This record gives sequence, C-alpha cells and structure tokens, in this order.
Amino acid sequence: MVGTMAVPEKDRLDEARLTAWCKANVAGFVGPITLSRFKGGQSNPTYRIDTPGTAYVLRRQPFGPLLPSAHAVDREYRVIAALHPAGFPVARPYGLCTDPDVIGSMFYVMGLAEGRNLWDGSLPGCTPDERRGLYHAMIDTLADLHALNPAAIGLGDYGKPGNYFERQVARWTKQYRASETETIPEMDRLIDWLPRTMPVQDRVSIVHGDYRIDNMIFDAAQPRVVAVLDWELSTLGDPLADFSYLLMNWVTEPEGRSGIKGLDLPALGIPTLDEAVARYCARTGRDGLPELNWYFAYNLFRLTGIVQGIKKRIVDGTASSPQAEATAARVPALAAAAWHFAAAAGAA
Repeated sequence: MVGTMAVPEKDRLDEARLTAWCKANVAGFVGPITLSRFKGGQSNPTYRIDTPGTAYVLRRQPFGPLLPSAHAVDREYRVIAALHPAGFPVARPYGLCTDPDVIGSMFYVMGLAEGRNLWDGSLPGCTPDERRGLYHAMIDTLADLHALNPAAIGLGDYGKPGNYFERQVARWTKQYRASETETIPEMDRLIDWLPRTMPVQDRVSIVHGDYRIDNMIFDAAQPRVVAVLDWELSTLGDPLADFSYLLMNWVTEPEGRSGIKGLDLPALGIPTLDEAVARYCARTGRDGLPELNWYFAYNLFRLTGIVQGIKKRIVDGTASSPQAEATAARVPALAAAAWHFAAAAGAA
C-alpha cells in the first residue's frame, strides 16, 4: 500500500488533456508529465504527476457508477484550500477540475507532501522517545484541527453544525443499504440501536472523518505532521467522532496496521489510552470524555459501511485498488466488532 506503481490500463488518464488543463490552471506548471499511481487510495484513485521540476498529486473520483454523496473530491479540495492558508498541515492545493471531459471524472491537483508515511501503529524501528513524539504529534494535530473556527476560515457552511451523529448514522445506513450484498444481522441490529442511543453533542468543529496514522505524512526527522491526507469524509460535526476514531487504535488488534491493543505500550513509549485522552482533553479544554463504547460501536458501524461500499464496487467491477478484495472480506468481522462494543454500551 506504500509507494507508487505503473498506472493500470483501466485507470489510465488522457495525458494530453491533463497536461493542457494543468498548464491552464496550476500555477508554475511546466510539462511534460510522467504518471504513476499510488498503491493506496481505495476510494478515490490517487496519482503522482512528475514534471521536470515539480511533483504533484492528483485525486480523482472512480470511473463508473457512484453512490450518492460518495467520492466527494470537490469537498476534499475545498477543505484543504481553506486549511492551507490557515497554517494547518495539509498539502498545497493547486486546482479543482469539475469537468469530467478532461480525464473522465472530477479531480483535483495538490502538492506532493514530502516525508514519512507510516502504517504500523507499533512504529517498528523507532525508539520509545520517537514513538511517543509521533503519537503526541497525531493527538496535538487533531486537537488543533478541532480548535479552528470554521467560519473564520470560510467553512462555516461546510456542514450542518448540530445533530452530527444523527446525520452520520442516517448517512451510513443509507450508504450501507445501497451497497448491501448480503444480510448481516449485526448491522441490522446496529441500524436499530444507534439512533435510539445517541450521545448529546456539545461542540462543533471541522472533523476529518478518517483520522488515522496512514492518512498523514510525518517529517522525515522530527515528530511533526507535515500533512493530513484524505479529506473525503470531512464535514462540520462533533469532534469526539474524530477523536474516538483515533482511539480505536487502542482497542484494535495489532495486525501490521494502526491497532496497538495488547502491546506493552509503556515499554514501547506509546501513550496509554488514558494518557492519550488526557493529552487531548488538556489541549482542547475538556474535563474528560464520556463512556467510549458507544463511540467505538458507531465508528466500527461506519467503517463497516465504508468497506461494504468497497465490496459493492468489486461486484460492480469498479474497485480501484488491488487490495480491495482483502479489505472487503473484513465486512462481517467489522460488523461483529461493532456489535461487541454496542453490547458493552448496554445494547441487548
């Protein structure tokens, strides 16, 4: 999932049209271009554009039929275009193209953020001090996002401010039903239980929607986030949705991805869940967090809906990543894990 590969035939772009668009719309652009595709990015295919002087990144919608409101690269571009001048770490935005005639779908171009892309939450090869610094950087960067005033940076209408979980549960229920390929009893029970048990929202912020270690670029030498990537699911909403999603790392088994459950965190230098909560609360002025099992159930429910969408794209023949089938196979286990946390929160 790390690095680039040759562009598969089904994902090829019209390089002449793309070059012409870049010349007209990207400041300082000088061709010719060489294209490759990043191995990650199952939802919105992501390309590297190399020119003799500069490297860029292109994110586009998948070709073929799309679920309603999914693959919103125009929203991704809007949020990074607002965050970049505010000093928040995102890639530099260069231009958005909403004309599908250029390459076959909507797309945008941004700068290439140089640094480290990390996938394994245990951070093998790092010292304890380095691990602690990287985790603190992740927590602090998210807290800083949640501290921004959306209206002050032009995002006051980026989403509806209230009833975030109500809207999200409804959205992911609709998305799940639209991409459903088989009956999963746990999902049916969650669709009934979640709307009846929602926590009260007491703050509104920009929420990233998929804030995890592999959606960041870190400085090559310092524990600093250079850029937060993949803003497709961002909106205005409850910041605890974002933070509880990050906390899922602490209750997820370590399988070479972000999960760190059961590891000797003090020996590794990684903050414990309680330490992570304390740091976030101190930086955001909170006295503490509510009981987290409902949030964990919700996050896994939403993740199940996302992965079910990938599974449906496999059925439709539009999945954009060679890893899509392995990801889609996780749907039943994700639904079961979501129901496990719902039961811990009192569901019966």
